[in-house]
Amino acid sequence: MPDGSSAPSEPKLIVEKHYFETRAEVMEDIRDTGYWPTTFISKRSPELPVHHHDHDIIGYVIEGETYLLDEDEKRVPIGPGDRLVIPKGAWHAEGEVIDRVVYIVSVGEAVDLLQAIMPREARGPFPSFGV
Repeated sequence: MPDGSSAPSEPKLIVEKHYFETRAEVMEDIRDTGYWPTTFISKRSPELPVHHHDHDIIGYVIEGETYLLDEDEKRVPIGPGDRLVIPKGAWHAEGEVIDRVVYIVSVGEAVDLLQAIMPREARGPFPSFGV
């Protein structure tokens, strides 16, 4: 830009490997952030299309392993102890879940979890989950 300022950068997914060892540490971190916590379990499922959310989310992987896709659709492995910082508007997707992955999910404001994690502008179709 001519005035020397730069355009704001796009929000990006951040995976902080081995961020915690215990649930007590997770709860302390959530207290410090002021976010609203709940639990989310991903059962066996295919890779999701890259998308973003309308809310700031921090996730903590408690059990299981998978990967996330970042904004460039690069695979980032995740597992127990990892902290996932997903700012509003950050492109990402959960990878294939072979068994299950247990998360503690915290949201920056008091909203229903399904509203918070509702995918926006997916770059492809979502799989059918046959409930």
